[in-house]
Parts: sequence; C-alpha cells; structure tokens
Amino acid sequence: QVQLVESGGGLVQPGGSLRLSCAAPGLTFNRLPMGWFRQFPGKEREFVAAISWTGGNIIYADPAKGRFSISRDNAKNTVYLQMNSLKPDDTAVYYCAGGRFLAATSRVSDYGYWGQGTQVTVSS
Repeated sequence: QVQLVESGGGLVQPGGSLRLSCAAPGLTFNRLPMGWFRQFPGKEREFVAAISWTGGNIIYADPAKGRFSISRDNAKNTVYLQMNSLKPDDTAVYYCAGGRFLAATSRVSDYGYWGQGTQVTVSS
C-alpha cells in the first residue's frame, strides 16, 4: 500500500511561514504529478497547488498565488509546500496527493494517493 507522509504543520502567527513536506517512499514518484490540497472543518477538500513530475508545470489556486510555492525533489521522493504570509484563513488540514494521470491538475478526482493530513493553524 502506497503511503504519503506529510510533515511540517503546526501553529504559526499571522504573517509567518511554514514549509510542508510530503514523503512518498512507496510511489513511482518521478512519474507522477503531485498536489497539495486543504480542508476546512465541514467543507470539501480544496485544491492548493500542483506540480508535474518534471516540475515544468505548476499551478496554484488563487488564494495561494504569490504566497505559496510548491516544489519537488525526485531524488528524495519528496514534495514541498512553502507557505509565506500566512493568514488565519489558511488554517486547515493540508493533504499531499499523488496524481493518477500525467498532468498536474486541480481536481481531487485526479489524485489516487493521499496522505493522512497535517494541521496548519494560523493564529496569534
């Protein structure tokens, strides 16, 4: 069973930064797009950012543009989400996901591998 393991979540003050990491040791990592999603209490999981397996195609949701940066290290089977200028509205559980197809997309249904999630809380 493929497992994705997120880390790096926690409590941060507004305006602060966090770097999330997602390790995918059992995945054919260097052939799959990877994404980050988040989920607010009582809401559907929503797209944050995605990156193609080469890193050449990157897409962001509007709330993430200019503040978040996704990257990957295929040699380490790891994808990252650097989050800067965090706001209380960014408070959510963040999930790493591995894509089922070749393209980096924003659709939850295009991702077949999921981590357990990591809590990010932005509060003073």
